[in-house]
Amino acid sequence: MAPRGVATPDVRERLFAAAERIVERDGPGALTSRSVTAEAGCAKGLLHAHFAGLDEFVAELCLDRFARTTDKARAMAGLAGQGTVAGNLDAVARSLFDGGGPALSGLVMTRPAAASRVREAMKDGGPGFAAIQEAIAGYLDAERDLGRLPDSVDPHTVALAVVGTAHHLLMTGWPGAPDPRPAMNRLVAALVGG
Repeated sequence: MAPRGVATPDVRERLFAAAERIVERDGPGALTSRSVTAEAGCAKGLLHAHFAGLDEFVAELCLDRFARTTDKARAMAGLAGQGTVAGNLDAVARSLFDGGGPALSGLVMTRPAAASRVREAMKDGGPGFAAIQEAIAGYLDAERDLGRLPDSVDPHTVALAVVGTAHHLLMTGWPGAPDPRPAMNRLVAALVGG
């Protein structure tokens, strides 16, 4: 534990990573500000020094992880023509499940104030499923233009199917549930031909 009065480096990420471990290991009900700071190995009041409360912390955690996945999806544009279409698409789809995605989704659903804050941020243009869907569709358009996808494949429909399925799997999963990644892999293969 850091001594009192000594700055904790990368405090947000340290707290976010601790929260992910707790939720994935013990479920959403185990998350408290005290359990997060104990897991992170820092002072008990650190979370409240950086966030207005646990609901704000949970919302910011969720939005941070959406932003990371959105960045990965947007980076797909640079992959057009490289690797396989299914492999590239599967990597981004699977990133939605990294860092305890299903458990974090469950956590947000248990905290109405956090869920409301996430919805408002997305409504105001914050990263979320719509931004990920748009990035995937753009990537698939580029692959179709290169001839690596048949003209019969509709990039926007494929993107909607991938993001919609990910959303379903995230919202219906729970800690300890079967890994959703194999189902996502099969869906991607079916949509883009392997």
